[in-house]
Amino acid sequence: MKLPRSGRALAAGAVAVATLITGGSMAGAAPAAGPASATGAAPAAVAAPDIPIANVKAHLTQLQSIATANGGNRAHGRPGYQASLNYVKAKLDAAGFTTTVQRFTASGRTGYNLIADWPGGDANQIVMAGSHLDSVSSGPGINDNASGSAAVLETALAVARSGHQPTKHLRFAWWGAEELGLVGSRYYVNSLGSTGRAKISGYLNFDMIGSPNPGYFVYDDDPTIEQTFKDYFAGLGISTEIETEGDGRSDHAPFKNAGVPVGGLFSGADYRKTSAQAAKWGGTAGQPFDRCYHSSCDTTANINDTALNRNSDAIAYAMWELSQ
Repeated sequence: MKLPRSGRALAAGAVAVATLITGGSMAGAAPAAGPASATGAAPAAVAAPDIPIANVKAHLTQLQSIATANGGNRAHGRPGYQASLNYVKAKLDAAGFTTTVQRFTASGRTGYNLIADWPGGDANQIVMAGSHLDSVSSGPGINDNASGSAAVLETALAVARSGHQPTKHLRFAWWGAEELGLVGSRYYVNSLGSTGRAKISGYLNFDMIGSPNPGYFVYDDDPTIEQTFKDYFAGLGISTEIETEGDGRSDHAPFKNAGVPVGGLFSGADYRKTSAQAAKWGGTAGQPFDRCYHSSCDTTANINDTALNRNSDAIAYAMWELSQ
């Protein structure tokens, strides 16, 4: 999650070109349709799979190793970010996604977005999940935001493993230069144009979902998306709160500002957990949700497995429910 405007450097204008890579398509273009059923009927609704927490954590371990090997971070324009993108892209390519890389320039450095389309579904009704893949320069960014990136990746891989073919089209994204001011996601939204934006039924954003002293926060933007997440957590007996700490500070903002329905989850950054929240969720009152926010200690040791597991499953639940 990016710093408030007063606490960060302003990004340079994002002057970019969409770069087509092998096996890719232009972001926003209609993907090839999947096979129709023999009867022509819409596919039956199916339940979302459980997202294996071990798989999500394995991605976090890989992203930590990438940061360690590249100066301790995965920041925009640095080798660690490029290696992170290559890791995620390779997993998606092997699973059968059509991947696209968008290239842009911010603060004098080249940045990249990664877009992955799952074949099939109505290309005029796109359900999209995304997270920012970059860290700050001061640390490896495992909660902020390898946690969201890994969970979105594993949800995409679960789609491929299950051969899921919903009515709507599924798209997944990993954004660059979020920490410089939502540069990558803003570039993507602008690149779609009004026609492309109108095809997105909903954009779901996941930025910090494994905080070590976690809360369970739901964006209150689109009512349908919000209720979908609330229903999932209610089924677990978990009370949620409306997300306010990061409102407008993550990659849902460019979509929301362009009129796209948005929603998402958040487990807290440097705000402090209240006594009432500790009574409801556990953890330590008076301490930040993430004491390592934007710091060098945001490593794999900075993750609450229970929060990461619940939020990862919630991502899959919402993607399945909203794309039927």
